[in-house]
Amino acid sequence: MTISQKQITKVAFQGEPGANSHIALVEAFPQAEPLPCPTFEDALAAIASGEADLGMIPIENSIAGRVADIHHLLPASGLHIVGEWFIPIHHQLMAPRGAKIEDIKTIESHVHALGQCRRLIRKLGVKSVVAADTAGSARIVAERGDKSCASLAPRLAAEIYGLDILAEDVEDESHNTTRFVILSKDSQWAAQDSGPSLITSFVFRVRNLPAALYKALGGFATNGVNMTKLESYMVDGEFFATQFYADVDGHPDDRNLAYALEELKFFSREFRIVGVYPAHPFRATFGEPTS
Repeated sequence: MTISQKQITKVAFQGEPGANSHIALVEAFPQAEPLPCPTFEDALAAIASGEADLGMIPIENSIAGRVADIHHLLPASGLHIVGEWFIPIHHQLMAPRGAKIEDIKTIESHVHALGQCRRLIRKLGVKSVVAADTAGSARIVAERGDKSCASLAPRLAAEIYGLDILAEDVEDESHNTTRFVILSKDSQWAAQDSGPSLITSFVFRVRNLPAALYKALGGFATNGVNMTKLESYMVDGEFFATQFYADVDGHPDDRNLAYALEELKFFSREFRIVGVYPAHPFRATFGEPTS
């Protein structure tokens, strides 16, 4: 990542202290002050107002898929992607001090965390309770002090809220990973020669023409541009108004990507690049199984 650590004093994230977003920003910006925000809207507003220098926002998970709110909030926010970060997600079963696993009757957490630990919940035969976020559920369980109530949250949350970990790394899948985007108020495109692997992210809406999407994307194939992500979502709740978010390899000034984007823009009514940034090293692990 090319962002200067010296310039970063405060980083916003959605959730409470101990959340996975908190862990990601501490890894990426160990010297920065974390700024917890109740909602994604609050986190984006803190970045836009300058209260926070950057934001660490989850955009997709390898098990649960995309974080839906971000895909429709990001284009309207006017913010820019200046980096990305990946962290493995590990859920710990935690409860008030002195609780035993056989005492547990309910497990609370974010809906995604509950979905990622179905085997444990079925094995224990307990009731799952949806909370706003993982770390928030840990705080609530700690405050309640009921030894029959447990939380699924990161290890850091157990340390912050004084809970005992009853079972470690209880997620169903060991490859559970979340991708975060690092957001800034200002556009900070990575230089074309700043590294061997760059990502360009953009949003667009195609014209209302037959096969417009097919034609708009054809330039990426003919120019040999690798598209690593393409998401569609409705705008303002209208079925006919579909916006797309995409990630591609390369820099907009690369000849092949420049030609592909030129063709895309010809068939699009709206187009905006939201970020040009170095690929995180975790991307080197991507690839289809050989057998």
